[in-house]
Amino acid sequence: MKLDILAIGVHPDDIELGCSGTILNEVKKGKKVGIIDLTQGELGTRGTIETRQQEAADAAKIMGVLVRENLKMRDGFFANDEQHQLQLIRAIRQYQPEIILGNALEDRHPDHGRAGKLIEDAAFLAGLVKIETFNEAGQPQLRWRPKYVLQYIQDRLLEPDLIIDITSVFEEKIRSIEAYATQFFSTAAGEGPQTYISTPDFREGIIARARMMGKRIGVKYAEGFNSQKSLGITGLDALIQIET
Repeated sequence: MKLDILAIGVHPDDIELGCSGTILNEVKKGKKVGIIDLTQGELGTRGTIETRQQEAADAAKIMGVLVRENLKMRDGFFANDEQHQLQLIRAIRQYQPEIILGNALEDRHPDHGRAGKLIEDAAFLAGLVKIETFNEAGQPQLRWRPKYVLQYIQDRLLEPDLIIDITSVFEEKIRSIEAYATQFFSTAAGEGPQTYISTPDFREGIIARARMMGKRIGVKYAEGFNSQKSLGITGLDALIQIET
């Protein structure tokens, strides 16, 4: 299945937090979007592998993506090495996305930056004809390199290269995050100890971040992205009209 956009996150819920608004926007425009989670988030304090799998599936339905798969790399211990690069190259060549959305290249959580670099490197290497990979049927895969790899901004407040208006889908974004009931905004004692992300304050921070990004382009809510490649538009009419 060829996708227009492939969103990749090291943990289930990274994508919901970082770029689900953009995904919702693009799905509503008829774009084919899929998700790859690199790990099962098994080192998370709250919840289990099984609950995270169900929560990820529920969030995928809210976002309307066509496919969501998990590469089951080791949470906390995966590396940006040949083995993991080849695993991700196979997935990129399978879905042939025009655009990849991936983890930030630097962030508070060490997995985020390491995954961001793995995604960036694998996306480039997937375009090299002399790197051979094979699909599940044992057939050689064609080389493929996406036009853009964009990193969604995560916990660390980085200066964005691109800001996308998500005002019309913001409530759905929040619902996709709330699908992870064991992880976020919970006061249930049975789910485990409170963590940085399970407090109500974390929810308020998500909203504040989206409002701050939105303010910079004259809309209510937005998501920010970084790019290692210069971004271009086809004409000035693509610019958001900001009222002053």
